[in-house]
Amino acid sequence: MRFDVLTLFPRLFDAFLVESLIGKALARGIFEVRVRDIRDFATDRHRTVDDRPFGGGPGMVMMPEPLGRAIDEVKASASAGVKPLTILLSPTGRRFDQETAVRYAGQEHVILVCGRYEGVDERVSRTRIDEELSLGDFVLSGGEIPAMAVIEAVTRLLPGVLGKEESAEEDTFTNGLLEYPHYTRPRVFEDLPVPEVLLSGDHEAIRAWRRRQSLVRTRERRPDLLHSAALSDEDREVLLAFEAEAWGLGGDEKDEADS
Repeated sequence: MRFDVLTLFPRLFDAFLVESLIGKALARGIFEVRVRDIRDFATDRHRTVDDRPFGGGPGMVMMPEPLGRAIDEVKASASAGVKPLTILLSPTGRRFDQETAVRYAGQEHVILVCGRYEGVDERVSRTRIDEELSLGDFVLSGGEIPAMAVIEAVTRLLPGVLGKEESAEEDTFTNGLLEYPHYTRPRVFEDLPVPEVLLSGDHEAIRAWRRRQSLVRTRERRPDLLHSAALSDEDREVLLAFEAEAWGLGGDEKDEADS
């Protein structure tokens, strides 16, 4: 898999691409990242890439010519028969999620365009961008951090990037729920012990405990995810029991409330 990143600040990626799992995976050739400076595609001696917006208003807008040339050159360098997916990182884009990361992991070549200033000239978006993507409902100074987030989220799904392939399968959002809590040594930390079930060696009990924790954590923190999660009858019983506990209902009161 190949990523091309188009940015006005290529040095922001220096540490990101050599540290941790990303650096190790790149060294092993599992995927490839090429970072290009959009200013290299400007034609004037000042390497100008932005200008004032037509119609007035604050800030500057990324000009279409340098960015258009940058995208065109990267697309022309793609392997034969490969059509790169071109993504603009922008606060006006669709929100990035795990499902999108999985879809991108199936691509051979992804171009990540890092927006800056007030945004990118709309004519570039119309003619060269396949998708616009946002990390969430907040504004950053540019698309560099979102681009790093996309690369990390996508590449951890590629075979060989993680130490254990099942790690990605159990990640938060992979099954539509938040992940269960984790514990390690020591068994007691500041008078807080590890839950006994995790020390029991009973794999089925551990599985059930983790599933319940995942369901309850999702209900408490991200209840919106439950609407689209694949829930079993057992899961629904867990959630009903949690709701009953939250309302302080016993068995009889719960049955009455359900009716």
